[in-house]
Amino acid sequence: MNWKPELDELARREAFAREMGGVDKVKRQHDQGRLTVRERIDKLIDKGSFHEIGAVSGIGEYDSSGDLKKLTPANCVFGRARVDGRTLVVVGDDFTVRGGSADASISAKPLMAEEMAHDFRLPIVRIIEGSGGGGSVKTIETKGAANLPGGIGGTRWYRFTTENLSRVPVVALGLGSVAGLGAARLAASHYSIMTRKSAMFVAGPPVVKALGQDLSKEELGGAEIQTRAGAVDHAVDTEEEAFACARRFLSYLPSSVYELPPTLPCTDSPERSDEALMNAVPRNRKQVYKMRPIIESVVDKGSFFEVAKNFGKPIIVGLARLEGRAVLLLASDSFHYGGSWTADACQKVVRWVDFAETFHLPIVYLMDCPGFMIGLDAEKAATIRHGVRAMAAVNQTTVPWCTVILRNAFGVAGVVHQPADRFSIRYAWPSAYWGSLPLEGGIEAAYRADIDAAEDKAAKLKEIEERLNKLRSPFRSAEKFWVEEIIDPRKTRSLLCEFARLAEPLRKAGPPENFSIRP
Repeated sequence: MNWKPELDELARREAFAREMGGVDKVKRQHDQGRLTVRERIDKLIDKGSFHEIGAVSGIGEYDSSGDLKKLTPANCVFGRARVDGRTLVVVGDDFTVRGGSADASISAKPLMAEEMAHDFRLPIVRIIEGSGGGGSVKTIETKGAANLPGGIGGTRWYRFTTENLSRVPVVALGLGSVAGLGAARLAASHYSIMTRKSAMFVAGPPVVKALGQDLSKEELGGAEIQTRAGAVDHAVDTEEEAFACARRFLSYLPSSVYELPPTLPCTDSPERSDEALMNAVPRNRKQVYKMRPIIESVVDKGSFFEVAKNFGKPIIVGLARLEGRAVLLLASDSFHYGGSWTADACQKVVRWVDFAETFHLPIVYLMDCPGFMIGLDAEKAATIRHGVRAMAAVNQTTVPWCTVILRNAFGVAGVVHQPADRFSIRYAWPSAYWGSLPLEGGIEAAYRADIDAAEDKAAKLKEIEERLNKLRSPFRSAEKFWVEEIIDPRKTRSLLCEFARLAEPLRKAGPPENFSIRP
């Protein structure tokens, strides 16, 4: 006598689980251009590496003899897997079973996924489609009572979701309609991706219609809206692209804060020099220029991975490598308000500087910032409050920091180009231009009496401007040691690679001390 009958029963139940919501529901998912949760997991991970947990959990139907007739699986699929050889936790919603709603799931499954990531210090990837919340309005009738959000035993998941942000890399993919708790799970991540056919919202169109807003899913929470608002970091055309982005994002990061980011072999010479950098910044300070080609010139070839491109556009943020070593890169974009820090740009700085501190990434800042955004809209957006928060985030960091001033550095925002009261490396290009205020507009205020007294007011203004511009030369500042080094732009890559080498032994694994995580 052996246990083969029981193993056969286990295999039968696992087969039911693989059928998910049934042939019709799977076909509907495919007809709408979406993969099933199991297909998604297979395409995300290293082939054959998925070890599922709780596959046979669900709701069983039994005959009069007590034998199983059918098993409707819980619509949460999770387990361990490998991505590029590293173990992580993957958890996904099965939309073919009750549209991914939690009333068709078992709450312990997504909770256990978060617990496993937390306790075993493993990255977690959430594949989200559906509400993931407490069920539909009908649940009140089926359960016989109304669910109290955060009621008894109902907040454990929230604790682990929050703590995981300060412990392990968290990636979330929105691949369909994502609402309620599903939207919170998507946003509670270090990096979130959605397909352009997907939508995310706190409450969907039928609920919002009660407010008098008759909107489609796309109008309410489509990719363009959510990436511009900063609720989601990236939008892609296909699910396959989303999986590729998730894998690449994770490649720059340690498995947890108790490790250091991996260094990869590099064939790109650290001494590579790009002649185009000599003409990258125009002499005309009113002329905009493209920052992204400069970034590509100074980091390892093909290593720049931009995040949150559609939000806080005056600041470009991404992960990159310098001689194989991972860094967080910040850069100004003069195409958007001349690189001035808007309220949303400040929020972007806060979030990603915190991220770098959490995962021990040195920071490189290619700076061209004429100050905080000014004007009525900027005041209404409380730009200065967000700016002060950005300053606090920068000053709170302990990771090595290197700044290259390409052009502007003005005002209070100009101060926030390196952490206060500790050593960081700083260089300036010959095109650098700084001060408490830009000359434009400031001369008229400071020299009003001289200009008003002149016969030719325009000529007097030009004379003062030319005189001050000579004093404004970065060489005058270097002469007084108010800036450390002015460099040939072509040497930027070499110096940044040296910075990454110098920073490497300074990185310390473990949770950052006295540091708060801002989701």
